[in-house]
Amino acid sequence: KSDSDTYSCDIGDAQSRAKLTVQETPVLFKQELQNEEAKEGKQVRLTCELSKPGTPVKWMKGDTVLCASEKYEFKQYGTVAELIIRDVKSVDA
Repeated sequence: KSDSDTYSCDIGDAQSRAKLTVQETPVLFKQELQNEEAKEGKQVRLTCELSKPGTPVKWMKGDTVLCASEKYEFKQYGTVAELIIRDVKSVDA
């Protein structure tokens, strides 16, 4: 997308111009989140894989956006995004 711009070829007395528009490929899930079960007090890791590396993700519980804390840890490497939930309780379901 950052290559979108106007390009030109200059030969001194004349110039030719062209506009390049790059359409971004939509990001898709290559692997979606899977349901998990855990015992109270344990740690759970939720993982999904995206079609494009480095895509920003937002983790949510219901309608609430999660923030990194001692409870929640976010990891992202390449196309894989992970949410780690520590010390799970019944309210985390």
